[in-house]
Amino acid sequence: MRFLLLPALALLAAPAAAAPQKPTPAKPGTVRVRLTTSEGPITLALDTRHAPKTSANFLAYVDDGRFDGTDFYRAARGKKAPKFGFIQGGIRTDARRILPAFPLETTTQTGIRHLDATISMARGSEPGSAGGNFFITVGPTPAMDARPGYLGYAAFGHVVGGMDTVRRILAKPTGGGLDAFKGQMILNRVALISAKRLDGTPRPTSGPRPWLLKTRPTPPRPR
Repeated sequence: MRFLLLPALALLAAPAAAAPQKPTPAKPGTVRVRLTTSEGPITLALDTRHAPKTSANFLAYVDDGRFDGTDFYRAARGKKAPKFGFIQGGIRTDARRILPAFPLETTTQTGIRHLDATISMARGSEPGSAGGNFFITVGPTPAMDARPGYLGYAAFGHVVGGMDTVRRILAKPTGGGLDAFKGQMILNRVALISAKRLDGTPRPTSGPRPWLLKTRPTPPRPR
């Protein structure tokens, strides 16, 4: 009975018409982005001070709507610790959505390590090949940090809300894939419905948006 009375006592102590609370502003040097997925929301804080080029690239995709309607398509889990690993999402190889490449900002340059809940850019074998694909870590992944003879990946922020969503995506059934992706492709679609910045003014690029063009169905040929 005591547990049931606590909310009532709290209501009596509250003012009759409390003013609505304003959202907590972002810390200086950070820009927050909300990813809306079919598994729930994820809120990111991008470190624009220490990783300015990587953050600017990600925000360009966000402000253009290039992530909207894409997927989280990969869940890489540790064999001995399956609750840890990373999830990967973005435009995959959709050339209609891709923006120009940008220089790699290594972890030794930025000081942003691959700890739990870190967001970082996926890339190919070349240092400047990152673009519209990213990953979010679950647990520390120091092997992705730069070290002598290895440039690593460009970490540029952290999850500040929605790690429960990230963990749900990581736990999705996987299979298929080739080479490094073998057995890690998410089998049932996890949609990245939209990506919206929560701080500052959107700055969309002036580039074309061919992915928004609807393809007309081909009319049937007369028999």
